[in-house]
Amino acid sequence: MTKFKNLIVLGPLVYALHHFEEHIIFNFREWRLTYFSDNNSIPTEAVLVILISQLLILIFIHLIKNDRGSAHLVLFFLMTTQVVNAFFHIFFSFYFNDFSPGAITAVLLYLPINALIIRAAFHEGYLKSFLELFFVFFAGSMTFALFEMIGAQVLGYAVLLMPIYYILIKKIEEKTNQTNKVD
Repeated sequence: MTKFKNLIVLGPLVYALHHFEEHIIFNFREWRLTYFSDNNSIPTEAVLVILISQLLILIFIHLIKNDRGSAHLVLFFLMTTQVVNAFFHIFFSFYFNDFSPGAITAVLLYLPINALIIRAAFHEGYLKSFLELFFVFFAGSMTFALFEMIGAQVLGYAVLLMPIYYILIKKIEEKTNQTNKVD
């Protein structure tokens, strides 16, 4: 169960549990509207279905391709929707001195499970350096921030850019492999 391909399957499950905390146990939307503008008119159930579907598609792509490019796409999506989201809940709970619905699963599920996923990615060679991890985290942070500022259309742009990123990482990988063969 410590393999990357096994651990990433936990992503949709922990997202569903996080959503349950945010919208069934507590009322995240009401909390959010207290402090932030309403830029997302999509019902939370639709967001749940869209994000879980996108994550499952990326997981399936990785299970088929099983390469660094597909792993990076999964990691980017998890960074955007789970890791940065966890930091959002934690930071703004303290910043506003008001519990952010979702903070419990963010701390107990998102961060530990994603730490295991990242560790497996390093162990299996999908991530080669902390700089790569930082880049994926930074891209996820920017996407999350844009989602919060602009709304859900950011997800569409991210999905459109994913194939370009995949092609670029494949070309970089090929070039690196050719350079290593020459040396």
